[in-house]
Amino acid sequence: MQSAAGGSAPPGRSELRFIERVAIVTGSTSGIGRATAQRFVEEGARVLVTGLEQAEGEAAALELQELAKRQGAGDALFAQADLSGPAATQTLVDAALERWGRIDVLVNNAAMMTFDPIESLDEAEWDRLFAVNLRAPFSLVRRALPHMGAGSTIVNVSSVHAEETMGGVVPYAASKGGLEAFTRGLAVELRPRGIRVNAARLGAIDTPLLWSNPNVRSGKEKIDRASIGTPLQVAQAILFLASSESSFTTGAILNVDGGRLADL
Repeated sequence: MQSAAGGSAPPGRSELRFIERVAIVTGSTSGIGRATAQRFVEEGARVLVTGLEQAEGEAAALELQELAKRQGAGDALFAQADLSGPAATQTLVDAALERWGRIDVLVNNAAMMTFDPIESLDEAEWDRLFAVNLRAPFSLVRRALPHMGAGSTIVNVSSVHAEETMGGVVPYAASKGGLEAFTRGLAVELRPRGIRVNAARLGAIDTPLLWSNPNVRSGKEKIDRASIGTPLQVAQAILFLASSESSFTTGAILNVDGGRLADL
């Protein structure tokens, strides 16, 4: 069976790494988040799908619920949330707890970009971007931590722009740099509690966000089409960081970029 995210059939029940574990994946109605949510369900997890669009989110959750029923493991639920608002993260935590009573994995994937030079960027747009890209991960972690026990994991989704960037995307690059510093510091803070924190630093991934980027469309940002990853490839890396297979890894920034940074 081919998966909706472009992957292969779900593994056998004996291979399920996240059986009965609860994962919140932000920005998971399409693209990388959607592929990640599906892979979690394929491995037995109960997944809170989140996003802005109600109809899109409900359709994604229904598809994942049907997948879970077919394989006899996993579950999915959609919760609508605009992460630029201060109360949205509590909505997500409450939805997961009401449905499943626990939280084991957080994947902070939702993000936005702007493409204006600093001189012409509106301050409100700067604030909105940082609210989604950096404040929301902090807020979600803070609200979820009382319900996360030893063995829980947090995976933050970063970007090569945190390391190597260009003009016109300064707020995005700054927010991802902040997210990586947040990852390292939080890993130290939570290590005594047995909670691991890591980040996946992404390169060019075949999503609508990539192809809608005006810098990519104009050729200002050069993209080697042979080095464009798929949402499924990213999802596999995220699941590795969230699983016990990476049990000795915390505070790490894993490059999932097809070698883009190594080629600098």
